[in-house]
Amino acid sequence: MLQVTVRCYGSLNDFLAPERRGVEFIHTLNGPCSVKDLIESLGPPHPEVDVVLVEGRAVDFTHRVEDGQRLAVYPVFSSIDVTPLVRVGPPALPELRFLLDVGLGRLAGLLRMLGFDTLWRNDYADDVLARLSRDEQRILLTRDLGVLKRSEVVHGYFPRETDPSEQLVEVVRRFRLTGHMRPFTRCIACNASLAAASPEEVRDRVPERVHATFTRFQQCPECKRVFWAGSHHTRMQVIIDKLRELEQHP
Repeated sequence: MLQVTVRCYGSLNDFLAPERRGVEFIHTLNGPCSVKDLIESLGPPHPEVDVVLVEGRAVDFTHRVEDGQRLAVYPVFSSIDVTPLVRVGPPALPELRFLLDVGLGRLAGLLRMLGFDTLWRNDYADDVLARLSRDEQRILLTRDLGVLKRSEVVHGYFPRETDPSEQLVEVVRRFRLTGHMRPFTRCIACNASLAAASPEEVRDRVPERVHATFTRFQQCPECKRVFWAGSHHTRMQVIIDKLRELEQHP
């Protein structure tokens, strides 16, 4: 049996038992293990960990924990420069693209509304989610910790909120998405990029009153849905404006 002293910081405390949050605690191990296995046995999934210090020295996930050692585990902090340290967190992605599990369908639609390439299906198996996230370099959003802890997953996040609109705010904050948003450029239903369409092109696919009222339309080249700036567009614009305010009030 081994004993180590652990302290988790910031949002990683969300995954700990209440009595272990925000404090240093003793943890007993059955035998030697890696830093990754230790951290995930406590609750936090590895994609949310950025820096691990063992006896004050930054180590990677493969470091073997020894009896009596003291560990400090940190999430991504926007206000702390950790450049000189060994980071276990994933490298920056060339493009912010997402992959969502079955329970986050409404969030998927909201991310697509903001213009983000977002894959979602209601039948993705756990192994498929993990593989797609790795192979296509997508950020996996899931409330299934078991999926996030799969070794294939490099970029991932566990939304704490359960309401889709609150999840959207949370994800926008976490990944600093406001400067990358391109609203109303992607099909909410199937994720394809939208193309401009003339009133004549969509005449037979929109209600007569809509055709008589609006002059600008967009259509999806994949599922053939047509979009225009109706009342739903106005409601979504309110959401977008509130998200952009996050830049002034982080």
